[in-house]
Amino acid sequence: MTDAHADAVLDIYRLGIATGNATFETEPPTWDRFTATRMPNHRWVAADGTGSVLGWSACSPASERRVYAGVVEHSVYVHPDASGRGIGRALLLALIASTEQAGIWTIQSGVFPENAASLALHASCGFRIIGVRQRIGCHHGIWRDVVLTERRSPTVG
Repeated sequence: MTDAHADAVLDIYRLGIATGNATFETEPPTWDRFTATRMPNHRWVAADGTGSVLGWSACSPASERRVYAGVVEHSVYVHPDASGRGIGRALLLALIASTEQAGIWTIQSGVFPENAASLALHASCGFRIIGVRQRIGCHHGIWRDVVLTERRSPTVG
């Protein structure tokens, strides 16, 4: 993912936000904010043969504390027109490979329980459910649960 992908990445993020089941965010950040909060060596896009971005994955440090240096929180978003084609899986596997190569031992995420496709994707890539944070945030006037998932690397740590 480079600055050249900014508009497409933020548009896909905006489409995910519009579903109401992807994030607590209500608007995508500016590109500067997006890139400042995501690790540059672990940001990926999937593009078709014409260069159109079909989806993206990225991660951020889970904590600034040194003991958690190998723990990241990630996101995967796929354009609605590209869903069901294995794009999310390819992006998540690319993220897993890059983070393991960098010595990162845990990838975590929070997923709304209504997002069955995301939960299935994560399970298929070796993530496990570690719990549910009940009514953790109010989103558009509705208290929402978040399913916590994580993948512990079998090769790092």
